[in-house]
Amino acid sequence: MADYNRYGHGYATQSSYGGGYGQAPPPSAPPAPMPTASAPPPSSSYSSSSYGYSQGGYPSSYPPQTAGGFGYGFGGVAFPPGTHPDVERAFRAADRDGSGAIDEHELQGALSTAYHRFSIRTVRLLMFLFNDPATSSPSRMGPTEFVSLWNCLGQWRGIFDRYDRDRSGKIDSRELTEALRSLGYAVPPSVIELLMVNYNNGVSSNGALDFDNFVECGMIVKGLTEKFKEKDTRYTGSATLTYDGFLSMVIPFIVP
Repeated sequence: MADYNRYGHGYATQSSYGGGYGQAPPPSAPPAPMPTASAPPPSSSYSSSSYGYSQGGYPSSYPPQTAGGFGYGFGGVAFPPGTHPDVERAFRAADRDGSGAIDEHELQGALSTAYHRFSIRTVRLLMFLFNDPATSSPSRMGPTEFVSLWNCLGQWRGIFDRYDRDRSGKIDSRELTEALRSLGYAVPPSVIELLMVNYNNGVSSNGALDFDNFVECGMIVKGLTEKFKEKDTRYTGSATLTYDGFLSMVIPFIVP
């Protein structure tokens, strides 16, 4: 049996990036604070009470689910119970037309005010990964998906800051390896090198990734791992794919 601890304990949204939003996510977090001058000491894993990482087996879907319905705030937009007021305000400020959904540029603005200035390419990837195709337009995101995305980015921001030990706002290949491992992905050095080359804004292999780059490459690692695990039903670490199936799995992650 494959050791899937090396593949992933991820932070998928409900039903792994979409579909089945019948349960409400946990209370959302306020905007992430700016990094302080010192970082907590590194650790090889996170407890289930902090970032959802645990030892052994496949993880349950991120985030931990609780039963419940949805609360309606000002304007009739439904937010999951326990949504932090700052998150509601961020969504409403982005939803300028009051339609209850935001497009990629509005999402880019909302996220960039709290976490980082995200490129439109990263925003499109996040729209693809977090939108529920059963209830949302591919080009617009509703409040439920927005809250799930906001929570996930807050957790990934904490992990990024944890391994950005020199407080440079960037992580190098060694720090990236450790950060991905803390998320549950034991990515081999050859793949780390490819990630550094392709997601460091064209800098040489000695470059580093900012938070935008880290989110983009990390989400691709996570998403492709989840897709692969769907094919590896016996958890052997290998799977047989048709050419069509391979293309269908990979191409959606190639975001213009």
